[in-house]
Amino acid sequence: MAELDIPRKLWEHPNVSQTQMWKFKSTVEKNFNQKLPDYDSLYQWSCQKRSDFWIQAFKFFPIVYTGRIPNPCVDESARMDSIPRWFPGVKLNFAENILYTAAAGGQRTTSPGKEDSKVAVTEVREGCFNEPIRHITWSELRQRVARLSNAMRAKGVKKGDRIALVASTSIDTLTVFLATTAIGALFSSSSTDMGTKGILDRLLQIKPKYLFMDDAAIYNGKHVDLRPKMADVVAGMKDVSEFVGIVTQTRFHDKGPIDISQVPRTETWNNFLSSSDSTELVFEQCEFSDPFIIVYSSGTTGQPKCIVHCIGGVVLNGNKEARLHCDIDHTSTQLQYTTTGWIMYLGSVQALLAGARMVCYDGSPFLPEATTFIKLLSQEKVTHFGTSPRYFQTLQTSNIVPKRVADLSALKVVTCTGMVLSDALFEWFYDTGYPSSVQLANISGGTDLAGCFGGGCPILPVYTGGCQARSLGMPVSVYDSSIEPTPTELLSKTPIRGRPVSNPTDPGDLCCTAAFPTMPLYFFGDSTGQQYFNSYFAKYDNVWTHGDFIALSPHTSQILFLGRADGVLNPSGVRFGSAEIYSEATESISHLLATNKKVASATHNITAWRIKQRSILHTNADKSATTYPPSSKSKTTSATVAADTQTPEIIIQDSDDDGETAAGGRLLHLLQLMDVWNVVVVVTRWYGGVKLGPDRFRCINTVAREALVNGGFVGDEKEGNQKGGGGKKSRK
Repeated sequence: MAELDIPRKLWEHPNVSQTQMWKFKSTVEKNFNQKLPDYDSLYQWSCQKRSDFWIQAFKFFPIVYTGRIPNPCVDESARMDSIPRWFPGVKLNFAENILYTAAAGGQRTTSPGKEDSKVAVTEVREGCFNEPIRHITWSELRQRVARLSNAMRAKGVKKGDRIALVASTSIDTLTVFLATTAIGALFSSSSTDMGTKGILDRLLQIKPKYLFMDDAAIYNGKHVDLRPKMADVVAGMKDVSEFVGIVTQTRFHDKGPIDISQVPRTETWNNFLSSSDSTELVFEQCEFSDPFIIVYSSGTTGQPKCIVHCIGGVVLNGNKEARLHCDIDHTSTQLQYTTTGWIMYLGSVQALLAGARMVCYDGSPFLPEATTFIKLLSQEKVTHFGTSPRYFQTLQTSNIVPKRVADLSALKVVTCTGMVLSDALFEWFYDTGYPSSVQLANISGGTDLAGCFGGGCPILPVYTGGCQARSLGMPVSVYDSSIEPTPTELLSKTPIRGRPVSNPTDPGDLCCTAAFPTMPLYFFGDSTGQQYFNSYFAKYDNVWTHGDFIALSPHTSQILFLGRADGVLNPSGVRFGSAEIYSEATESISHLLATNKKVASATHNITAWRIKQRSILHTNADKSATTYPPSSKSKTTSATVAADTQTPEIIIQDSDDDGETAAGGRLLHLLQLMDVWNVVVVVTRWYGGVKLGPDRFRCINTVAREALVNGGFVGDEKEGNQKGGGGKKSRK
């Protein structure tokens, strides 16, 4: 393929020696007699000497633990698909590491950063100033966790039990999370906008003892009474012997709790707390590899995967990502915009490991107006802000310039995830939107690994496009997706012996070639481990295949994300597989249009038909002519961009000529659940002369309009020499 152009440099740290990443690098150099001149050399060492790296990281961070740190900390000769255990003999507790920091030897303390009087959490509701902003100190948070965890014990909750939550990001939600993990029970959360069926698809698998649930919700100014949903959940759980009932959380504290006397098997928060008056804060000491959280991710078949992560891996890797990759410390204030149904909720809580103040926000960031949320960042002196490309796109198309709206001088790092961040938005961020001193860290990883494969790095420059670098200790490689299985592999149905791409800058599958501490322990209910194996190890022998299609920049340390390499959609970071989509997409399009004028007006010409009894959406891409899918006898290999000033939020490439992979059905589901309503275009995408398809289903976001206009990603059978990557010429 043709060599990619050198991207434009947008940012560089003014004093890298003051970053925690640089200090960690210096410590490694001293302790291991290494010369590591740059980040790439540190990264290579961290992957080649994995045990040494993770031991050094463990000692570098103030982790509260007991026991002796083993050396080696993992069997580096073990097969990756055996899911090797890390740090045997080390005991710790997730909640204890959130609520305290450590002195030498792992002994817990409150200083620096978690002193009693220091504010730990700030709770902000939709509109920012419509409801009172609540602050609690570290002392108050510890007291809340003590009371709730003792009430849980009094109610019979013990280590290994599951506690589920359907609620907003709030002080109460955090208290439930920490109280659950203080006991050694497993925490699992979902957002209040999830339908009853989606909630039950999760709860019926994990069989929780209690469900904590908000009594009401608000989004975009709309108030929702959640009591009917509570009643439906209770009815759906009637045959689960482990399930005791629901505990309600008061959503609107100024109005008081909603009357839930008519909802069966349900009690209020205060009633639950009254079961114990003990205020002693006790932490169950657990093994490094003990489970503590269940998160969900959808594949292409069956129900959502119930992914179980271990305590030690998340504590250790959470410190690494917060402190080293994001340079968060006890002087920082972080606001990660997320719901409790996304893995980024765990990411927001992890900032507390470093003693940062957590600002949790619930609701739309655009009410009462789009500038209000920006003013909140200024008022709370947020140093680390987490968001998505869609948020930037909305600001850009609304001609809102954040740095002109409010004083953002406290802001140091903005992390962005959930979908590919386009070159145009990178440049808008620095040329127009935000102060030039802010580091924009585009990160990518996800639910499956409770962390990042690619992310920010304060000692590297920020260039246009992609993620700055591969994450320390994560041996990321680009595998050749064109390799065919041998006859023996075909007959035995075993994974193929994969290999990295021959040219280091060629595109291919994102793979991880060696074990890391945040690999899932198991999938809940997957007694044979087959579902786990099929999810990550079925394609290449003994190699984790993540499902993303990537390339490495030949000029920088960047990872360039080119789309999904499987049948999973990933809008704004929330993954949907075809099975979950079809289980939900049952309403007719006519009902959708009748109830959502925004969708109806924005999708232009919409009709419906059935393919194999499935609802399919048929939309004109250019408002007038070409429609999709084509008949089984025709072939569509290019598309026309709609004559619209807005960038498409989703672009779908269907892998089958006859459309029976149901791109339209997937789109319908996204329209219903994700409020995605912008122009949709069907394309065949090219990269450097390589056709990405027709065997691949892709979801591309804001990069699409510019790329299509420039011809970078659109081609047909005769256009194999299209320019790859849609990249721009270097600008100095």
